[in-house]
Amino acid sequence: MFIHIGGDTVVSMKDVITIVDHQSVKNSKVSRKFIEDERKVKQLVDTSMEETKSYIITKEVIFCSPISSLTLKKRAQFLNHFDQFPAVQTDFEELTE
Repeated sequence: MFIHIGGDTVVSMKDVITIVDHQSVKNSKVSRKFIEDERKVKQLVDTSMEETKSYIITKEVIFCSPISSLTLKKRAQFLNHFDQFPAVQTDFEELTE
């Protein structure tokens, strides 16, 4: 499954390591250091011209997103909930007149 993180960008849920709130990064030396260190080894992609509200850290890239981490978390939970339903194929008869 994929999650829309803003702009025209979608990310595979399999690749997402974590989603970090921008405010917590600003307010925490440890979080700031973590993002800075990750930027050194991963590409940083800014998905839009809007203000960054969260960071999506994947295996290869750090995405800046204008969508809050709470909203992204809700989207991810919805997708995980959706995965719990097995794919079912049913036979149907087309109704024609």
